[in-house]
Amino acid sequence: MEQGAVIELATRALLVILYVSGPMMILGLVVGLAVSIFQATTQIQEQTLTFVPKLIAILGGVLIFGPWMLAVMKEFTLNLFQNINMYVK
Repeated sequence: MEQGAVIELATRALLVILYVSGPMMILGLVVGLAVSIFQATTQIQEQTLTFVPKLIAILGGVLIFGPWMLAVMKEFTLNLFQNINMYVK
């Protein structure tokens, strides 16, 4: 396997990881920021208050973005298996 093919495959794999994890990370960031602002304004410093809204938001995000995430990973995997003869010699 040539060096260019390895780099291309690694680049595509990292892009798929970013595409799949991006919506969940953004949801967690937005909900975490909203909870932090709420805690700062009300001066409630409960540690468990940050986990429950993030968990609910991320689970909701998986329900909404799950089919799209699965399609992206399926496309990458099928492409990888269809071109496996290029990677293994």
